[in-house]
Amino acid sequence: MTSLDSFAITKKWPAQHPDRIQLYSLPTPNGVKVSILLEELGLPYEAHRVSFDTQDQFSPEFLSLSPNNKIPAILDPNGPDGKPLALFESGAILVYLASKTGKLIPADTAGRYETLQWIMFQMGGIGPMFGQLGFFHKFAGKEYEDKRPRDRYAAESKRLLNVLDQRLEGRDWVMGDEYTIADIAILPWVRNLVGFYDAGDLVEFSKFKNIARVLAAFVARPAVDRGLTIPAAA
Repeated sequence: MTSLDSFAITKKWPAQHPDRIQLYSLPTPNGVKVSILLEELGLPYEAHRVSFDTQDQFSPEFLSLSPNNKIPAILDPNGPDGKPLALFESGAILVYLASKTGKLIPADTAGRYETLQWIMFQMGGIGPMFGQLGFFHKFAGKEYEDKRPRDRYAAESKRLLNVLDQRLEGRDWVMGDEYTIADIAILPWVRNLVGFYDAGDLVEFSKFKNIARVLAAFVARPAVDRGLTIPAAA
């Protein structure tokens, strides 16, 4: 293991446990993907809160690790070949940690790529569309008199929910019987859509019985319950 002192981010967020994975995040839908996975895997880690209130995400230290100024990001002191590895983008982090441990991702090649396609589905569709709907339904966009942007994102969100609901028909999880990183990628966004964004009625969420069933099973998991509040408020 190489010292983490050479990474600028540790100047702003010193590592109290430099032998552990360092997580830089907030409990947002993207952020909790990684904290939930770390809890599910039982990997030792140290969480650091990147406060949007003080614009930590734009600090030179954070940008040195995550140049797209988005959470989450990690610094693994025990990366490939025993060298530290810095990663940003939640999907990449999920794949890395699952591959590192050989858990929550299928071992066979076909299953692995099928899982990856559902992660891409979340990152390319569910995340951006649900996020835009949240803006136009709950945040500044709700003041716009023209409701066409909101309705456009609501329609696309319903389409994506229908795709997911059909996938879950007769399945316990996205990949079938096995809980995987595909579930960890997708379900925090669904939870946020009907919870924090309060858009359940707008997208007619009551129609998507399979999603509601799987979401309930997801949030009932102890590791999910823990991960949803990490990093804790200061």
